[in-house]
Amino acid sequence: MEETIGNQSVLSLRESKLSLEQPVVMGILNVTPDSFSDGGRYNSVQRAVDAIGKMAEEGAAIIDIGGESTRPGADPVSESEEINRVIPVLEQVLEAFPKTFFSIDTTKYKVAEKSLELGAHIINDVSGLQKESRLADLCATYQAGYVLMHSQGDPQTMQKNPQYQNVTEDIYSFMENGIEQLKRAGVSSIMVDPGIGFGKTLQHNLKLIKELKKFITLGYPLLVGASRKSMIGSLLDGRPADERLAGTLAVHYHCLLQGAKILRVHDVQEAVDSVKIFESLNNE
Repeated sequence: MEETIGNQSVLSLRESKLSLEQPVVMGILNVTPDSFSDGGRYNSVQRAVDAIGKMAEEGAAIIDIGGESTRPGADPVSESEEINRVIPVLEQVLEAFPKTFFSIDTTKYKVAEKSLELGAHIINDVSGLQKESRLADLCATYQAGYVLMHSQGDPQTMQKNPQYQNVTEDIYSFMENGIEQLKRAGVSSIMVDPGIGFGKTLQHNLKLIKELKKFITLGYPLLVGASRKSMIGSLLDGRPADERLAGTLAVHYHCLLQGAKILRVHDVQEAVDSVKIFESLNNE
């Protein structure tokens, strides 16, 4: 459940509570060979565990583990392959880092089910229930959190001429419908993510970021993930993914000013630093 205590927001995730009184950082851990930024870097369990330990030490409140790339043009992987990538890592880190919240980035029911059985706290569904509506019931059963993210199309097609009547209004309606579906299932710990880069043109992304405050009115914590995305590369004259840190920090800082509560990032230390600066300036 999302509780409001004065100015303090708290998410109940399984038996634990995550305070969102101040914005928090979600670190990205892709155990995939083909993710756009860190694909192949953490393709052994030990490397993944070591990377998670580093992100936890740097201040990530949540680690988001993904076993299937959702970059534009990515090929799908089987349910069994995704389970084989994610579960061995999750088995180790849940015990090793008991103060860290773990999210599983998946659209597949069995991957989510096995992860929640082990003790994962959040399901981060890039399809926003469009691929597997049963994820709502599953999260309710385990009292887990759910990230309702918007995407248009699938990774292989989503960047081929995406269309909207009004991107902000269309996604806002999508969120309203998804929230109702989640609430009916009994899910109360909901986070909303407009899905920067998922079936959006550069202009769509810019409009969404400029109008983020609209999504605050939904009444649920706003998660934003623009880390190293192609939008930033486009704005910086074709800069490659590993040279987009400054652009990422600029975009995410703007999102903090609009009310974002969770930043999903590759560069945890730098994001945590920017949140500290934001909080210091915001509270003066």
